[in-house]
Amino acid sequence: MIQLAVGWDDSGGLAAVYERFLAGERIEDTGGIVRTPILTSWQRCRSLGLIPDQLVLTCEQDLDQDGRLLSAAAPVLDRLEAALDWPPVSVILTDARARVLSRRGGGPELNRHLDAAHVVRGFGFPESSAGTNAVGTALAERRPVYVLGREHFADCMRLLACAGAPVRDPLSGRVEGVLDLTCLRRHSDPTMLPLVQQAAGEIEQRLLEQSSRRERELLAAFLGTRRAAGGPTGPLGGPTGGPAPGEDLIGPADRAVLRERAQELIASPHQVATEVTLSDGRTAVLLCREVCAASGEAGIVVEAAIAAGPQWRIPAPAGPEPCHARTPVAGSSTPSPAVAAPRRPTAAVAAAGPRALLEEDRTRMGDQVRGRPRPSAPPPGRGPDRGPGQRPVADQGRSVPPADYDRTVPPAGSAVPPADRSETVAPPPAEATAAPTAAGDEVPHTHVGLLLLGEPGVGRLALLARKRLELLYDASVGIGRTLDVTRTAEELVETAVPGFADFVTVDLPDSVLNGEEPVAIGEGLRRVALGAARAGSPLCAVGKEVGWLPASPQERCLQTGNPVLEPDLNRAVDWAANDHECSRKLLASGMHSLITVPMRARGVTLGVVSFFRAEHSGPFEDDDLWLAGELVGRAAVCIDNARRFTREHTMALAVQRSLLPQGMPVQDAVEVAHRYLPAQAGVGGDWFDIIPLSGSRVALVVGDVVGHGVHAATTMGRLRTAVHNFSALDLPPEELLTHLDDLVGRLDADSGGNDGIIGATCLYAVYDPVSRRCAFARAGHPPPALVLPDGTVDFVDVPTGPPLGLGGLPFEHCEIEVPEGSRIVLYTDGLIEQRGQDLDIGLSLLRRTLGATRRLADSPEETCRAVLDALLPDHPGDDIALLVARTRALDTERTVHWDVSADPAEVPRIRGAVTEQLKKWGLFEQVPTTELIVSELVTNAVRYGGAPIRLQLIRDHRLICEVTDGSSTSPRLRRARTTDEGGRGLFLVAQLAERWGTRYTAEGKVIWTEQPLPADGAERCYDG
Repeated sequence: MIQLAVGWDDSGGLAAVYERFLAGERIEDTGGIVRTPILTSWQRCRSLGLIPDQLVLTCEQDLDQDGRLLSAAAPVLDRLEAALDWPPVSVILTDARARVLSRRGGGPELNRHLDAAHVVRGFGFPESSAGTNAVGTALAERRPVYVLGREHFADCMRLLACAGAPVRDPLSGRVEGVLDLTCLRRHSDPTMLPLVQQAAGEIEQRLLEQSSRRERELLAAFLGTRRAAGGPTGPLGGPTGGPAPGEDLIGPADRAVLRERAQELIASPHQVATEVTLSDGRTAVLLCREVCAASGEAGIVVEAAIAAGPQWRIPAPAGPEPCHARTPVAGSSTPSPAVAAPRRPTAAVAAAGPRALLEEDRTRMGDQVRGRPRPSAPPPGRGPDRGPGQRPVADQGRSVPPADYDRTVPPAGSAVPPADRSETVAPPPAEATAAPTAAGDEVPHTHVGLLLLGEPGVGRLALLARKRLELLYDASVGIGRTLDVTRTAEELVETAVPGFADFVTVDLPDSVLNGEEPVAIGEGLRRVALGAARAGSPLCAVGKEVGWLPASPQERCLQTGNPVLEPDLNRAVDWAANDHECSRKLLASGMHSLITVPMRARGVTLGVVSFFRAEHSGPFEDDDLWLAGELVGRAAVCIDNARRFTREHTMALAVQRSLLPQGMPVQDAVEVAHRYLPAQAGVGGDWFDIIPLSGSRVALVVGDVVGHGVHAATTMGRLRTAVHNFSALDLPPEELLTHLDDLVGRLDADSGGNDGIIGATCLYAVYDPVSRRCAFARAGHPPPALVLPDGTVDFVDVPTGPPLGLGGLPFEHCEIEVPEGSRIVLYTDGLIEQRGQDLDIGLSLLRRTLGATRRLADSPEETCRAVLDALLPDHPGDDIALLVARTRALDTERTVHWDVSADPAEVPRIRGAVTEQLKKWGLFEQVPTTELIVSELVTNAVRYGGAPIRLQLIRDHRLICEVTDGSSTSPRLRRARTTDEGGRGLFLVAQLAERWGTRYTAEGKVIWTEQPLPADGAERCYDG
C-alpha cells in the first residue's frame, strides 16, 4: 500500500476553483474553467471521501503478462514508443481494473515524476481510489478522456497531462483495458486524444484478429447485411471512435439483463424477438436471426435497438435530407420522393472484413433510425398459436407480438443464405422522422447494435446448463437446513418444483423416519413429501403407504439401484400393461415424462424419489437424468444425517427418561404434579425428583446440566444418583449442595477436561409436614415460586449460590413456614428464558400465570397445564422441567410427643404411654415391637445422650418413632459376641424396624425408626 502525498501551490483560476471545491462549496458554473466531465469526476471522488494528498493505491504483482490484451497491444506500443520521442511521452497500458500492465518511453524527468506517483507496473489507478485521472476516469466514463494538470484530483499528478482511451473487444463490446499517453504539462498537446484513440482502435483490430476465422466471418456477414439494409451498426458499446453509444445508452446492470435475455433468445427454438424494459423506463427491442458467412458458416446473432433519451443527441448530417429518410419502405420496389435506395458497402470495404465495416459504421453512427421489425407471416410454431413447447416470456423480456414486425425472419436453426432472405425496414418512429431545420442540428436517435453472436443449438444447451447449475446451487443452500427427515424431504421437493419438475414425490420406509437402519426397502414405503406446481394430481397423498408393480419405473430403479428415465410415458408399454389403472390416471392428468431415482447414501438405499413433468413442460432429457441424480444424492446425504441424528436423539431421550423418576414415591407430605419436555434441538440434562425423608419429610429437587445429547443425559443421571445418596444422610439443604459441588468438581478433574460437567445448577428443598416449615438452598438455579392458599404469589428469596463445580463460595439456606394447601413451584430455566427475551419478563409472566390459578389451588396437575400453556414456546430451545407440590400438614391426631427427663426410671412410664397411644390408634399388633424399640432408644438417650430428651410418634403411612437428645454423638451398630453382656440393643432395633437412621439438628441429633402398618390398620388410621 503506497500513500501519495505531495503538496503544491497554484495561483491559476483552475486551482482557485479546485480549492473552493475541496472546501465544500457547491460548484455549478465555472465559466468554462472546469470542463463538465472533469467536474463530474471530482464530485464522484468527493462522494467517495477521497483526499487529494492522502490517496491510497494498491499494488498487485500477479498480473497476466501473456494475456491477449498485451499480445495484441505489443506492436502498437512499440510503434508509439519509437514515434513519440520528443517531446517525451510515456505510453501506458492498463487492464480493465486500471492496473498498469506496461509503461513505455518517457524522458528522465517524466519518468521521475511517474515513479514518484507510483505509475509503475502492478499499481492500480481506478477513479474510486486514485481520483480523477485519464485511466480511471476513462474506465468510469467508458469513453476517451483528456486530463490536464490541475484537473487531476491527486496533488502528485498536477504536473502531468494525460489522454486515455478504453480498448474494447470488437465482438463483445467489453472493455479489456485502457491505453494512456502521458507527458509533462508543459508538453501537452490536444492531438494526444485522437492519437490515443487511433492507437486503441489498432489494438482493437488486433484483438479482433485473435478471434477465430468463423467468428470474424460471421461478424463481417452480419455487418454487411445490416449495411445492405441501410442501417449502420456495430457491437453494442462499439469501437473506440469517440463516445460509445451503446455504453452510454445503458448501464452495466441493464447490459447484463440484455445479454441474459439475448442468451435466452438464442436458446429458444420458438422465439425470435423480445422487448426488455431498462431501468430508466426505456425499451430495448432484441431481434434474433440467422447470419451466414460467404464460406457457408452459419450462426445466430441478436441485435439490440435502444432508443436514446432526450439527453442523447447526435449531429444530423448536412444536406437537404436526413440519412434515415433514405430507408426503403416495406413492399416498395422504387424509392419514394422521401426515400432512397439503401446504401450498400463498397467492394473495398466489404473485402476489408469486419474491422473496415466497423470503422465505416463508426463514422455514420446514428445516421439511421430503425423501426421495430416484425415478421410478415408467422412461421410454424412462432405465431399466435404457439406449439406446446413454447415458453412465455416474463415482463422483463416479454415477447413482441407478430403484428409488431415488418420483416420476415427465418426460423432459428434453418440454413437460409442471405441472398434468399428479403429484408424490409419499417418507417422510423415519429420522434425520429422530424427533419432537422439545418445542417448540424441534433436529433434523437435509436442505436442499433450487435449484442450477441452464437451458434444454433449451442445457446440452448448453454442456457440449460446454467439453469442446472443454478438449481444445484439452490439445492446446496436449500436442502439439509434442519436435522429432520421429513423436513429435508420437503426441502428437496421445494427445490425441484417448479424449476425442474411439475410433480415430485419422496417415499421412505418407516424405519428411516424413526431413525433406524432401512430394511425391506421394497415394502412398506410411505409418502413423506409431495410437491406440485398445480392443484390436483392422481398421486398418493402425504402419509399414505405406496407400492409399485414389478414393471414400474420406481420398482426397477430400486431393484437396479440406478435412475430410470421415461421420456414419454405414453410409450412405456410394459409399465402401462402391468399397471393399467395407475398409468391411465397419470396420463389423463397430463403427466408425460418421468424420472425415478433411488435415494442412496453411504451404500444404503433409503427410499425413492420420482420427478414428473406434465402438460406444457418439455420431456426429460439425458442431462436431466444426471441432474436428478445429483439432487437426490445431495438430499440423500442430508436425510441420512437427519436419520442418524433422529436415532441419537431417540437414544438420548430413552436414556434420559430411564434416568428420570418412573413413578412418584409413596409419601403424604405433598401432592405432586410434574412435567418434563425435551428440547427440539436435542435431549438436555434437566431433571426433577421427589425423595421421601425421615420423619414424614420430603425433599423436592430440580436441576439442570448444561448441554444436550447423551453426555448431558448421563451426567444428569450421575447427579441425580448423588443427590439420592446424600439425601439418605438427612443432610440440611446447604450441606447437601456443598457435597454435590465437591463431587462435580472431582468429576470434572477426573475427566481431564474431556466430557466433564461443563456446568450444572440445582435447587434443593426439604418440607416438614409436622412443623409446616420448608428449607431451601440453590446453586445457580432460578428461585422457587410459592403460591399461598389465597392466591398470593411470590418468589422465595433464597440466597443465590454459584453453579455446581465452581467451588470457593459457601451455600446458604432459607427456611420459611408454609401454610397447608400452598403450592411450591420448582422449574428449570427453559421455562422462563427465551432467545431475545429478558429473564425478568419470563418471571413476571410466570407470576401472573400462577396468580390466575387460585381457583386451581387444590390441583397441581391443572397448575402445570396452565403454566405450560402460557409459557411454553413454540419451538423450545432448551429442556423444561416443572414440579408443583401442594403442601399437606399432619395434625395433632396423627402426632404425639413426650418430654423425657434424664432418669432411667422414666423408661417404664414412657413405654406405658406409648402402649396406650397405639391402642387409641388401633395399632394393637405394633404394641410389642414398638415397646421394645422405644425402651431401647430412650434408655440409650438417657444413658449416653444429653438433655433435652424427647420422644415423638408419627402415624403416617408408616409408624415413625423419633427420639431426640442434645448430644451429637452418633450411635454405632455393634454385633455383640456370645460372651458380651451388652451391645445388643441397637442391633435389636435394626432387626425389628424396617428402616432406622440418625439425623443431626442444630440442638443435637434424632434417632428414628420406621415400621410398616398393615393395610387395614393404615386405612383405620386415615379414617380416624
